[in-house]
Amino acid sequence: MEKLDIRNKADIDTELPLISIVGRPNVGKSTLFNRLIGKRRAITDPTPGVTRDPIPERWLLGNNPVTLVDSGGVKLDKEGIDYAVSDKSLSLLPISDAIIFLMDCMEVTREDQLLIDQLRPYSDKVVLAVNKVDDPKRDDLVWNYFSYGYQRVVGISAAHGLGIEELEDALLGVLDLERTEEIPEEPESIRIAILGKPNTGKSTLTNLFTGRDISIVSPIAGTTRDVMRGTFIYKGTEYTVLDTAGIRRKSKVEEDVEYYSVNRAIKTIDEADIVLLMMDVTEGLSEQDKKIANLIVRRGKGIILVLNKTDLLKGIPNEMEAIKDRVRFLFPILSFAPIVPISALNGTDIGKLLDMVWNVWKQLQKRVDTSALNSALASWTADNEPPRGAQGHYKVLYGTQVSAAPVRFLFFVNRIHGFPETYVSYLKNMIRRDFGFGSVPVDISLRERRRNPSLNEKGPTKTEKEIQKVMKSSVSPKKASGGTARKPGGKARMGKARERAEKIVRNQKQKRR
Repeated sequence: MEKLDIRNKADIDTELPLISIVGRPNVGKSTLFNRLIGKRRAITDPTPGVTRDPIPERWLLGNNPVTLVDSGGVKLDKEGIDYAVSDKSLSLLPISDAIIFLMDCMEVTREDQLLIDQLRPYSDKVVLAVNKVDDPKRDDLVWNYFSYGYQRVVGISAAHGLGIEELEDALLGVLDLERTEEIPEEPESIRIAILGKPNTGKSTLTNLFTGRDISIVSPIAGTTRDVMRGTFIYKGTEYTVLDTAGIRRKSKVEEDVEYYSVNRAIKTIDEADIVLLMMDVTEGLSEQDKKIANLIVRRGKGIILVLNKTDLLKGIPNEMEAIKDRVRFLFPILSFAPIVPISALNGTDIGKLLDMVWNVWKQLQKRVDTSALNSALASWTADNEPPRGAQGHYKVLYGTQVSAAPVRFLFFVNRIHGFPETYVSYLKNMIRRDFGFGSVPVDISLRERRRNPSLNEKGPTKTEKEIQKVMKSSVSPKKASGGTARKPGGKARMGKARERAEKIVRNQKQKRR
């Protein structure tokens, strides 16, 4: 494994106080987590065991930045992946500065009893939150929970937001913090989303970046459900990595939980600066990969095609070049996107991948001065003029860059109707070549320049009158009465007639001089 210049910030920002939510499955941990951070970050579903990996999020507790972590449910009767989920949840206890122990006001189960025993050594930093107190008749039930010996017991309803302020006050007391009016600034970070089909190695790469197992790695497709976050520093720059659920075709998505996971993964594109579209180099590409790529390009995000599991290649000469050529052939929309082969399992070429992420991010932030753009535009149009239409030549008058990240340009043209797409592609290629946008999506919008109506209030100019007179004299009365412009090819003939008339008028003016 290559040695990387990565400083581990892992899944949990240890520079901030850490608050963990723990409890048995289906007690409402994810609902409370979403309620506290003010957005739907964790998937909530009546199915027990939906949350598997710990989900960290920066949260302002009384305007004090802290890290809040939603954990998977701790089960007593474990099978399969339940062991990894429970172990990950319990591993949060010793490193947490405060613990929200969530219980249900209606019942106490064997899993609750197990957690009560596990939490005894940490009782000084535990807030026992009794959930589902959403009816005044249930208020008295909270008193029963003081018998477990915890100093801080709060009745709440995570679903309805009741008792949340009392819970926050209890947490402030544990952390010895006070509410403040000043809102701290968000730290700047390059956000990377890792997308792709199930089992392409997304979680393995995430864990490699962060230096810790923030995502449970399993050969079972669909292990990752929530969008997992981790942070790390590489060559002095902070990165936030978002590991998503594998995106499968709709016909393959059987569970409601997986449906929400896939939708959450797609929405992650909007949160990210750069998307790593991961593919298993031994399995090749799929139609689903193409659809994901289209979504990324339409949103103007940076995209890098990551060919994972190069350690499984057979070592045939030029094997990787052949695979890259096939990717380019099947992904014409991504002709600009860098391709980086890696082995996440062995850590091969991870440095090259992160260097490429930095280069793509820098291109996304780039802005072009309007004067430099129009100077280049004059050169581009001189080398390759826009094609001619039925009403004469199309013209690109001037342009400007309207945004970075996503990179978007606006060009003003004389006529927008029927403007050739091939010429728009030519402009994109020139922008990429001359202004250093070679590895990112470039979007071009066209707008027709509207002339000021006041310019024509005095009627046609003297020159225009002369042109119209020459045109009229060159068309026979019979053709004029037949409506030349309305006949097939008539507009083109009228355009040519106007060009001839303009040339005649110019020659006449030169002779008069």
